[in-house]
Amino acid sequence: MACGALALLAAPCLALAAEVKEVRLDWATYNPVSLVLKEKGFLEEALKQKGIGVRWVQSLGSNKALEFLNGGAIDFGSSAGAAALLARINGNPVKAIYAFSQPEWTALVTRKDSGIAKPADLKGKRIAVTRGTDPHIFLIRALQGAGLTEKDAKLVLLQHADGRTALERGDVDAWAGLDPMMAAAEIEGGSVLFFRDASANTWGVLDVREDFAKDHPDLVATVIAAYERARTYALANPAAVQAALIAATKLPEAVIARQLTRTDLSQPAIGPVQAASIRAAGLALQQAGVIPAGTDVAAAVDGLIDTRFSPATAQR
Repeated sequence: MACGALALLAAPCLALAAEVKEVRLDWATYNPVSLVLKEKGFLEEALKQKGIGVRWVQSLGSNKALEFLNGGAIDFGSSAGAAALLARINGNPVKAIYAFSQPEWTALVTRKDSGIAKPADLKGKRIAVTRGTDPHIFLIRALQGAGLTEKDAKLVLLQHADGRTALERGDVDAWAGLDPMMAAAEIEGGSVLFFRDASANTWGVLDVREDFAKDHPDLVATVIAAYERARTYALANPAAVQAALIAATKLPEAVIARQLTRTDLSQPAIGPVQAASIRAAGLALQQAGVIPAGTDVAAAVDGLIDTRFSPATAQR
């Protein structure tokens, strides 16, 4: 609502501008751009002139980011595209507005001496997984491809880092991994990525609460513009990205270097490519019985993705 020239309108307009005192967003080790954005202070710089602060909250996985969004604890959160779709189908009113990475951030992992070499070998095995995340969805699709379902194995529900620990201790037989913990398991623990499929990793997307996007489109555009500034900086300064990840994770340089070889930061605009990837995952999950048969997956994807704030239009 534009402010008029009349003095009587000045006070209401100022009240609207002051409505948001703080923008809350997450940072996550699976979202390298978020670490650069947090470290460089680009968003704080952009919002300072508006008198708006920034609060950072760590997400340990897509499930946590989406829980925070659903509970109103944050306004923007990092997740996998398919995880965001599942959340939206289950009533979490989120919109995916930006692609922070095209990753191969998950694979199925086991110990080198486990005897597990393919998804079919997981029948009857204990598998560590974080429910509601891309690794969980990847696992379901891998089992489905082998003619199995979740019921054919014993899923042990753990956060990602705890899944790695459980695998290395021998508490589970396999783990649906997530970088950088997965890279650490490879390099430090000798674990084996026995099943990989880069195309089944859905994109890393930035989600926003639907009501926030509706009420504050200008702030959404500001956040995306700051993300773009951080992403551009990350591409020009890969050593800085690596250093930020090392500082956040306390993991060795070799581990972070491995993670970054599987992370493409070059395609931020969200649209048909991401929609196709998320839709394919959704249809596979529907076939596996995870998404109800009556759900219109294509319509749910259309409802999830919001292209209004794509980088080409956000930086104006």
